Amino acid sequence: MRNLRYRQLLANLIVLIFYFLSGAINGEGEQTGTSKGKLRVPQSDKAWETLYLVPFDNVSTKVLHCIGGAIKMQIPLYYTFMEAERMPMEAFNPARRQYLSTALLNLLSEKFMAPGRRILGVCESDLYVPELNFVFGEADMKRGVAVISLSRLHQEFYGLPPDEKIFMRRALTEAVHELGHTYGLPHCRDPHCVMFFSNSLADTDRKGYRFCKRCLNEFAKSFSLRRTD
Repeated sequence: MRNLRYRQLLANLIVLIFYFLSGAINGEGEQTGTSKGKLRVPQSDKAWETLYLVPFDNVSTKVLHCIGGAIKMQIPLYYTFMEAERMPMEAFNPARRQYLSTALLNLLSEKFMAPGRRILGVCESDLYVPELNFVFGEADMKRGVAVISLSRLHQEFYGLPPDEKIFMRRALTEAVHELGHTYGLPHCRDPHCVMFFSNSLADTDRKGYRFCKRCLNEFAKSFSLRRTD
C-alpha cells in the first residue's frame, strides 16, 4: 500500500513538472478571441466523480498520467488507471485497417461502467465510424463513456519529427472534448472552444483544451458550479 501511494505521489509530481515546463499551468498558448472562465471546485469531495482511464494495448503510463493529471486541473474528477485491455479483434475492419470506435465504447461500458464513474479509453490504433474516414474519438452521452485515439495526434503520423509538447496538448484537447460530451455538451460553433468539432488536426490545434463561456456555464451545471471571470 505504501509503495502504491509513493508511486502515485511521484506520478503526480511528474505531471506537475511536465505542465509547468510546457506552460499548461501558467497559461502559455491560450487561445485569443474567446473569453475563458474558471470552474469553482466544490468543497465537498462527495461532489467529485472518478475518471477511470483504460489503456488499450501499448499506451504508455506517462501519457495516461499526463492526461489524467491535466484533466483534473480542468474538471473536478479524481482519476485512476485500469489494467490495459486488448483491442477487440471483432472491432477491426481489415478493409479500412481501422477499429470501430463504437465497439470500444460498448466494451468499456460493459466492463467498467458503474454509478459515480466516467470512463475514458485511450488507444494508439486508428478509429472510425461508418460515415467518416476517421475519428479522433467518440463518446456516449447516456452511458458516460468515451474513447480517444492517439494515432493521428503524433507528429510522426504526418512524417514530421516527434514533438511531445504538441502531442500531449492534442491528447488533452481530445480527452476533454469527449468527456464534455459525456456530460451532455454538444458541439460548439466557437472555433476556439474545446467542444468545437475537429474535422482535421488543424481544428484541434487551434481550439485547445478550454471551454468557451457558454459551454463552461453548461458544463458547470453538471457540478452545480459557478463560473468566475
